[in-house]
Amino acid sequence: MLKERLKLYKEIEKERNSKLLVFITGDRPNLETQISSEMQDYFVDHLDKFDLPEKITLFLYTRGGDTMAAWSLINLIKQFCKSYEVIIVSKARSAGTLISLGANNIIMTKQATLGPIDPSLNSPLNPQNPAIPQNPQARVPVSVESIKGFFEYAKQELKISNENDLTRIFNVLADKIHPIVIGNVFRSRSQIQMLAEKLLNHNFEDKKKIKEIVSFLCSDSGSHDYPIYRREARDELGLKVETPSMDFYHKIKKVFDDIHSELELSKRYDPNVILGNQNSTKYSFRRALIESIQGGTDVFVSEGEITKKQIPINQPGLPRLQRTAVEDQRIFEGWKHEN
Repeated sequence: MLKERLKLYKEIEKERNSKLLVFITGDRPNLETQISSEMQDYFVDHLDKFDLPEKITLFLYTRGGDTMAAWSLINLIKQFCKSYEVIIVSKARSAGTLISLGANNIIMTKQATLGPIDPSLNSPLNPQNPAIPQNPQARVPVSVESIKGFFEYAKQELKISNENDLTRIFNVLADKIHPIVIGNVFRSRSQIQMLAEKLLNHNFEDKKKIKEIVSFLCSDSGSHDYPIYRREARDELGLKVETPSMDFYHKIKKVFDDIHSELELSKRYDPNVILGNQNSTKYSFRRALIESIQGGTDVFVSEGEITKKQIPINQPGLPRLQRTAVEDQRIFEGWKHEN
C-alpha cells in the first residue's frame, strides 16, 4: 500500500541523505511498458518539488525502452542535483543500464541485473511478426547483433568470402528487412556507444577501460538477454557498485514487492482468464509508475472493456457455425496523477 511505501521512502531518504524518486516500467506479459520521451514532463513535476538537493536516489526497475529518452532523463536529473545514484533491486536492463552508467553510484542487490545496451529497432518498416497474425501492426524488432550474426554465420560456417556471394546474401537480407531499417539499427548502435562513453567518462579516467566496458555492453556479451549480476558488474566491468546492508536491502525489497503486487508484474494479461464465465467486464490496469514523497504518484493506466462475441463462419453447403472472439476495447490509455 502507498501509505506503507511512503514510510519506507522517508527511511530510505534519511539513510541515503537524498531525495528518492521511484521509476518503474512494468514488464507484465502482454502489457509491457517502456522508457519513453512522454515521461519527461512527469519527472520534471517531481524534480521541481525536490528543491535542488545535493543528491537524488533513483529507484529503478525497467526492461528498457527509448535510448534517447533514457539519455534525456539522465541529463534532466543531473540538472537538479550534484550527484545521483541508482538503486537496482531487480532489473535495470538495456536503456535502464544506460541510466545506471551515468550514476555516481549503483546499489545492487544479489538478484539485481544490468544488461547489454545493444539497440533493437522497432518501426513500421520492420518485418511483420508472424507469431501474432491477428495483429498485422505487430513488428519484429531488429538488432545490430542479429544482422552481424547473420553475416558472421555466412563467413565462418558457410565459408563465404567472395564479394559477389556476400552481395547476394545482403540482397536476401534486404528482401526480408527494409534497407532503411538496416541502416537505422547500425546508426543507433553508434549513437548508444557514444552516449555510453560520455556517461562513463564522468566516472573513469582510463579510456581503455571505458572502451572495454562499452564493447562488452554493446556486442561482446553475445546476447541482449545476457544478465549482468552484481559481482560481474563490480569485479569484471569495474562499475561503482555498492552492496546494500541487510537492513537496507529489506527496506528496498519491501518497496519493490509492494509495487510488484500493485502492478501485477508476474500476472500475464489474458482476456479470456479475466472474462471467465462473463460475457463482458471492465478493467483498469496500472502499468508504470513515477513516484516520490513530494510529487505524489504518476501512474500509466489502461482502461477499457473486454467483450465476448460470437462471429459467424460462412461455409457454403455447411451448417452455419460461429466462433467465439474476445474484443478488447480501450477507453483510456495514458498517465494519471494521484496526490
